[in-house]
Amino acid sequence: MGAKRAAIVLLSGGLDSATVLAMARSEGFEPLALSFRYGQRHAIELEAAAKVAAATGVSEHLVIDINLRVFGGSALTDDVAVPKDRDPTAKGEIPITYVPARNTIFLSYALALAEVRGSGDVFIGVNAVDYSGYPDCRPQYIAAFEKMAALATRAGVEGRPVRIHTPLMQMTKDAIVARGLELGVNYGLTRSCYDPDTTGAACGHCDSCRLRLAAFAKLRIDDPAPYAHR
Repeated sequence: MGAKRAAIVLLSGGLDSATVLAMARSEGFEPLALSFRYGQRHAIELEAAAKVAAATGVSEHLVIDINLRVFGGSALTDDVAVPKDRDPTAKGEIPITYVPARNTIFLSYALALAEVRGSGDVFIGVNAVDYSGYPDCRPQYIAAFEKMAALATRAGVEGRPVRIHTPLMQMTKDAIVARGLELGVNYGLTRSCYDPDTTGAACGHCDSCRLRLAAFAKLRIDDPAPYAHR
């Protein structure tokens, strides 16, 4: 048997990225997990990412420091209140929890790392079904990024363009959880809340918490992550 293909997996420490990491491994890839300390108010997710990477048996987990707080413009990186108790699936304006250009920045780092490590595959847990209105979670965006990457990299010019894998793109949140459980993901290690308390317990009321809790409720199982309020 040949060596497993290396893949860069963006790992936030949340439910979606933990599932994607397990999916990449199940598809025969050797994942390299990539996380970012970008000035997010929910930095507890980085501790979760480390635990998820270790539990999944990832041989390498890189954490890159960048500072998106210098730009602000988001409730996740600025002193702006995180919206609570709203319908996270409602169509309308892009929410204040959108971080400007975040996925473009993250994918650019992943693209550079993939080139250096000789990987042709990058995994990201974006989703266009149960999502909160973020423009950089849409299939059109991923297709455009792939096209750009093919033009802007040595690998692309030499006919080895990087593929951006989005296995969760058309999955509902409950289907994502169900698939993760099949793959043995320990969701008790993950953290998804946009506004956790000082202990790291989830608020239970932000968009991310509401989507997550609804998914577990639909499956008739308890979310094992800690919550201050539900």
